Amino acid sequence: MLKERIRIAPSILAADFTRLGEQLQACEAAGADWIHVDVMDGRFVPNITMGPMVTAAAHRATSIPLDVHLMIVEPDHMLEAFAKAGAKRINVHWETCPHLDRTIRAIKALGCDVGVAINPHTPAALLSEVLPLLDAVLVMTVNPGFGGQELITGTLNKIRQLRAMISATGQAIDLEVDGGVNLETAATVVEAGADVLVVGSALFTERYSVATGMQQLRSVLANKKPV
Repeated sequence: MLKERIRIAPSILAADFTRLGEQLQACEAAGADWIHVDVMDGRFVPNITMGPMVTAAAHRATSIPLDVHLMIVEPDHMLEAFAKAGAKRINVHWETCPHLDRTIRAIKALGCDVGVAINPHTPAALLSEVLPLLDAVLVMTVNPGFGGQELITGTLNKIRQLRAMISATGQAIDLEVDGGVNLETAATVVEAGADVLVVGSALFTERYSVATGMQQLRSVLANKKPV
């Protein structure tokens, strides 16, 4: 599968929840490729966000596929609920899955694409055994838990390592980056090898519309092609 452009996945963690449907429709009109749903449990990360009910509401409000990111302990107990809520892809954390191969296969059995996320301190090499089973790798470029953080520049080398690992498989595995992606950093993470960008506060802001934010991002990425 040829990837003709860098994909953008707006993160509704940064959206105005009093008008979530409106903002999802704005993302769709602006050409967003995925909607990123950040699920946090207050245990694996120091924040509590949303669950299957909000995911299902987002699924009703847009035809854009939902990229659900489970930042929760014991994610296996919630896989079916998020699949039923409309997740197209379910991302689990390497750090929370003691039987990762089993979890990956369970997600696929539910009919969803599967991604594995790794925190800034987690080595890329730990994904080598499961990489051929994945549809995506999600690199956290901030410590997960809150939006609006600055990108940790030390994670750029991990993106480069994972791009080389993915290329060696010969498979069309997405390399997604989440955290601190904005107009100043988007080109840098793409140059390192990312082809899906999770973008939150740089899109959902009072300073300009979602459409303007998407247009600005596309302009920054105009000459960037997926590796």
